[in-house]
Amino acid sequence: MATDRLSVIFAALADPTRRAILARLAEGDATVSELAEPFEISLPAISRHLKVLEQAGLITRSRTAQWRSSSLNPEPLREATSWMERYRQFWDTNFDRLDAHLKRMRAEQETRERETP
Repeated sequence: MATDRLSVIFAALADPTRRAILARLAEGDATVSELAEPFEISLPAISRHLKVLEQAGLITRSRTAQWRSSSLNPEPLREATSWMERYRQFWDTNFDRLDAHLKRMRAEQETRERETP
């Protein structure tokens, strides 16, 4: 199992249920029951997802009386986004070059079509 922080973050983000939980927590803190509402899985399964998110540092959990709520921690998401940003810039540059190449090809094709009797 990967132990570096970025690998743990991406492993936690790999599951669609966990991503949905994070999306819900972006709206505000929630209890396990509130987080479980849209899913057809058990509360223990939601708790296991929360444990993975907590171990990745993506959420924090607190207890008030019998209520245990979860909160989004955005810092690991910033870390993952920062890592991906380098690759976005790479692909943006390559897509811009491809777009320019396709425009040149299209212009050349149009020129050939006008010159052909």
